[in-house]
Amino acid sequence: MIHYIYDGSFDGLLTAVYEAYYRKDNVYDIVPEDNIEENFLVQNIFIPTDGEKSSTVYKSIENKISREALRRIFYVYLSELPRHGIIILKYIQLGFKLGAQLDLNLSNDIVLMMNNIYAKVSRERHGMLGLLRFKELENGIFYGAIEPDYNIIGLIAPHFESRMTNENWIIHDVKRGVGVFYNKEEWVIRNIKPTDSLVMKEEEEEYQELWKEYFKSIAIENKINPKLQKRNMPMRYWKYLVEKH
Repeated sequence: MIHYIYDGSFDGLLTAVYEAYYRKDNVYDIVPEDNIEENFLVQNIFIPTDGEKSSTVYKSIENKISREALRRIFYVYLSELPRHGIIILKYIQLGFKLGAQLDLNLSNDIVLMMNNIYAKVSRERHGMLGLLRFKELENGIFYGAIEPDYNIIGLIAPHFESRMTNENWIIHDVKRGVGVFYNKEEWVIRNIKPTDSLVMKEEEEEYQELWKEYFKSIAIENKINPKLQKRNMPMRYWKYLVEKH
């Protein structure tokens, strides 16, 4: 069995789809590198992320299938469920055959699985918009903690950006160790290291230092290395692929 291993980013997944298409390998699964399981029956092939290849797949899905299919793929990727990579690959392969009619083929198992996972992620996102509560700290920063089943933190950020435009806020996914940081101008997703457990404390100075650290590191990282961490999803994905309602 062949497993394609990628770095966990959406660009990495699309690169793996590209390689599967052109290499014609009989791929059994596409797995994030953090989820590798050693098995003597499995041949692991690491696929390095390639921006041009991922962009080719992205545009092909958008042009040959639909923008809605692209959104579904993005949401299923964010589900982080077992075998989501191979489900996405088969869905794209089918879509290149059926075109815009892909999601009308409800009798197909792959289309059905994609629809079900997409619905679960979308439902959790919608529910979280009403459930998330912020607490205002002494320094004026609003902080909210969540532990969602799916990786929806970037899906809910635009909602709060539009409703809390003039506030500084943090949404912390405690389960995944990531946070959305918003500074009245832009929001970014950053890893929160275990040593940053101070975000659960309400001392004003510690929050301000954390705040400064992340936005300073973003500025430096953008100058030194345009490739941000894999958790830093390129903004084009959040901008175009998140539901508006």
